[in-house]
Amino acid sequence: MVEFFQKGGWTMWPLLVSAIVGIVFVIERIVTFAIINKNPKKFVDQLKNVIEKEGIDAAIQFCAKNPSPFARILESALTEFQYVGKNKQSIEDAIARASVVELAFLDRGMPFLTAVITLAPMLGFLGTVSGMVSAFDAIALAGTVEPKLVASGISEALITTLAGLVIAIPVSAAHTYFSTVINGYSRSLEDASNKIIDILMSLEIEEA
Repeated sequence: MVEFFQKGGWTMWPLLVSAIVGIVFVIERIVTFAIINKNPKKFVDQLKNVIEKEGIDAAIQFCAKNPSPFARILESALTEFQYVGKNKQSIEDAIARASVVELAFLDRGMPFLTAVITLAPMLGFLGTVSGMVSAFDAIALAGTVEPKLVASGISEALITTLAGLVIAIPVSAAHTYFSTVINGYSRSLEDASNKIIDILMSLEIEEA
C-alpha cells in the first residue's frame, strides 16, 4: 500500500485527506441516524394516549423525557396549544420553527460528503494528467519510445484515477442512502405532525 501510494505522486495526499474526511462523516452520519427516533408513528400513538388519559401537561412531560429531536418538535406544538388553544396556524408555525432548529442535524456533514464525491475523481484525474505529462517527458528525455517505459509511466499515472474512484464510489453510495433516510424521516415527521395537530384540534377546549 505504501508503494502504491508513493507511485501515485503528490495528488495522493489530497486524495488521502478526501478519504479521511469521507470516512469520518460517513461514520458520523451512521451514529447520528442510529440514535434518532426512527418510529415517529409509534411515538405519536403513545403521545395520543397520554393526552387523552392525562392531559396536555402530562404529554409535555412525556415529550421532555424523550431525547429525540422529534419529541422536542411535538413538545413545541403542545406548549403552543397551551397558550393559543385551537389555533391551527400558530401550532403549525411552532412546529416549523422547532423543526428548523431540531432537524438541522439531518443535513450536517452531507455537504462534506458531496465535496468528497466531487473532488476525489477530479483529483484523481488531475494526478493522472500530471503523471502522463511526466511520463511523456521521460520518453522525450530517453529519445526512444520503449514499450516498457511507456507502460510503466501510464500505469503509475492511472493510479490516482483509480484511487479517486475507489474513494468516491462508496461515499456516493453512502450519500444516497443517507439522503433516503433523511427524506423518509422528514416525511414521517410531517405525517406525525399533522396527526398530532388533528388530535389537538379534536380536543375539548377545556383541555387547553
